[in-house]
Amino acid sequence: MTNINKDTCHALLEWIRGNAGKVVILTHANPDGDALGSSLGLHSVLLQAGYQSTVIFPTDFPPIVPELDNYSNWMIAEKHEKEAHRLMEDADLLFLLDFNDPKRTGKLRKNLEQFSKAIVLIDHHPLPLIETPFLFSDTKVSSTAELVYDFILKMGWRIFLNRDGATALLTGITADTASFSHNAARSELYLAVAGLIALGADQHKVQEALFNTNSEERLRLLGHTLSEKMIILPEYHAACISLTKEELKKFKFKPGDTEGFVNYPLSIKGIIFSSFFMENEEKIKISFRSKGGFAVNEFSALHFGGGGHFNAAGGESKQSLTEAVEKWRSLLPSYSDKLDNEYLKQA
Repeated sequence: MTNINKDTCHALLEWIRGNAGKVVILTHANPDGDALGSSLGLHSVLLQAGYQSTVIFPTDFPPIVPELDNYSNWMIAEKHEKEAHRLMEDADLLFLLDFNDPKRTGKLRKNLEQFSKAIVLIDHHPLPLIETPFLFSDTKVSSTAELVYDFILKMGWRIFLNRDGATALLTGITADTASFSHNAARSELYLAVAGLIALGADQHKVQEALFNTNSEERLRLLGHTLSEKMIILPEYHAACISLTKEELKKFKFKPGDTEGFVNYPLSIKGIIFSSFFMENEEKIKISFRSKGGFAVNEFSALHFGGGGHFNAAGGESKQSLTEAVEKWRSLLPSYSDKLDNEYLKQA
């Protein structure tokens, strides 16, 4: 199913039995559906198995996990900083899910880097920067949630995976594949989904929570974005969207409101590369998406200090919004041949 090693699982299980009193699950800042689903899914299993588990989300997130009130013992660090720091300092075991670079934890980075006890890393992003003997990394899988599901099976914890845990994991898989529209070509993925549904995961509620819970403000922001802020550069098979702080404020932006905006230009015939720039108080947050063989993780790493998956990556800029977008546009001519080739392959 995945490359999770059974021997490593057995070694971890033996260590946990003798050493793990307090467990903390940590994911990245601005958690998406995969970060939320994988964390809450594993958390549910650990609680059912009798472990003292807490999930810490560095920052707030949109309500995209069905029946979120069913999950106890989780917190948002930016709202409870002292408690989050104390929990990490007191933990015996730290699970890191859906990231592999300490900088992605925001204000909890120092706590992570100073953590001296056991760490388990479960992630599907390339080039992990966190060293641990309990490393479970597989870039070919659809999502960290799928990887966590296989981890649970190989740890012998399937009996502790109930309806809520299965629904959380299905949320992560569905979110990171955009409802099975990308990273979804492996047959093993659908076996995992079938297994989760057999355990009670509610596919209808997952779809509703992820895709049909828009606020009026989010839809109006989306309309403004597509009508007024989308730039199409057909000569490069590329598109760009940018939003200022003032625009976000006008439409009462909340975390998660722009999730998926970067994907819309890819639905235009001939567009291979889409970029989304969003201004906040500290920096410009950037998302990249592509079709086919154009590697946006390489593009982001080279030019915007980021990384991620082959067709889905993120980056950032300390320049102004205008300067960041102009830099992106100035780079396109040097990628023209690659983008042309990808367009011809798909034409």
